[in-house]
Amino acid sequence: MEQGKNRTFIDKIWDSFASVKLAIVIFALISLTSIVGTILEQRAESAKNIQILTRLFGESLAPWIFNIFDKLGFMDMYHSWWFIALLILFSANIVICSLDRLPRIWKLVREPIGPMTEEKLNKFIINREVILKGKPDKVKDAVTTALKSVRFNYNYTESKEERGYQFFSQKGNYSRLGIYVTHFSILLILLGAVIGVFFGFKGHLNLPEGSLSDAAYSDRNEVKPLGFDIRCDNFDVEFYGESDMPKEYKSWLTVIKNGNVVMKKSITVNDPLTYEGITFYQSNYGLISDRLVRGIFIFRVISSDGKTSDLNLRLGDTFQIPGTNISGKIIDFSPALKIDENGHVFTYANQMNNPAVYIDFSESGKRKYSGWILKRHPETWQLPEGPMVEFVDYWGVEFTGLQVRKDPGVWIVYLGCITISIGLFTAFFMSHRRIWVRIVEEKNNTRVVVGATSNKNRAAFEKKVDRIISLIKKYEGGN
Repeated sequence: MEQGKNRTFIDKIWDSFASVKLAIVIFALISLTSIVGTILEQRAESAKNIQILTRLFGESLAPWIFNIFDKLGFMDMYHSWWFIALLILFSANIVICSLDRLPRIWKLVREPIGPMTEEKLNKFIINREVILKGKPDKVKDAVTTALKSVRFNYNYTESKEERGYQFFSQKGNYSRLGIYVTHFSILLILLGAVIGVFFGFKGHLNLPEGSLSDAAYSDRNEVKPLGFDIRCDNFDVEFYGESDMPKEYKSWLTVIKNGNVVMKKSITVNDPLTYEGITFYQSNYGLISDRLVRGIFIFRVISSDGKTSDLNLRLGDTFQIPGTNISGKIIDFSPALKIDENGHVFTYANQMNNPAVYIDFSESGKRKYSGWILKRHPETWQLPEGPMVEFVDYWGVEFTGLQVRKDPGVWIVYLGCITISIGLFTAFFMSHRRIWVRIVEEKNNTRVVVGATSNKNRAAFEKKVDRIISLIKKYEGGN
């Protein structure tokens, strides 16, 4: 009672932060606020979150709830002072809880094991006894064999007593530190997350074919310099069969720094490009309508005798079929061509779903025939006389949508995740086990007393002790 009265203010603060109850409260607050932060789009336009709240609470309550959440900082929660304060309090709680309990645990870890009196052995919850015929010197071999069978052979100690022997051993004493490894890993994960929040960014970049950029843009269109240039060399999309459902879309990117090409890579949805800690993910794509008349048609012309010519042309350009007097002129283009039941041609989408080019063919200056050549339909590439005009691409009219992310703390988070796995495995699947086997001569027999303790998984250890007793009993059967 006197000690309680003499405790200082610092002592009381320490006791508060050493409380497991405080850890549960702080963790619950972090979890609840994170749920709200996950539902609401962070740093997004107000209209998006009002729409989300309308679906949850109705049109009348949504603006009112939005204003409350906005004032509380939930629209940019992971940068708010109170969320960072919760993380700091949680970290301080973990550190102080660990430091407060560490001296006692460390003493148990480092405490050497020694002989135990029979009186104390009989008080252990795990306690077994067997009486064998023969002298302790002979029974000793059976005991050591039994200990080897349960893998206590490598560090057991033998002690000579007045009427016999005592063997004692311990395993897994350092497993008691598993919880501290887990605590340390949580701190690593929190540190990595905070570093990512304050020193990283998440943005987007719509990069047209042939264009380059030295910056990305956040959800609020804030400019985020990259420190280098990124260029989209080409973009292509592959569809399922004849449908308009994308199967895969791919971007060919080039990284340029100080005027020199330092990296080239083609990326897909699950295969991003990473350079200097900044990662570019394939996110979406689209058509740039004001570039439709300025793109470059890429054709591969194959003559009747197999000669191939690759051509890069623009709308209105003419070209010659090799080995013939036939020339073609590019008249029109459609990004998504479709023909209705009456034979009328129309564009059905503002995407490159079914690109087609209309070409007028002439021979020796006289108009010969004309028609649509479709990129996704090779049967339209064949000309009546045998040559083939393959529509390879219409370059420069699409953009690749990239999600750009810089997270300098991600490797710390990964290290924390690996460490927490080790800590949890140690804490839950390993235990500090101690065992004593006392061999005492009584008249013409030998009494074997086994006492053991385990800080967890006691049932499994009890089975091992029963196994030791069973093996020791076999000694008597064999003699």
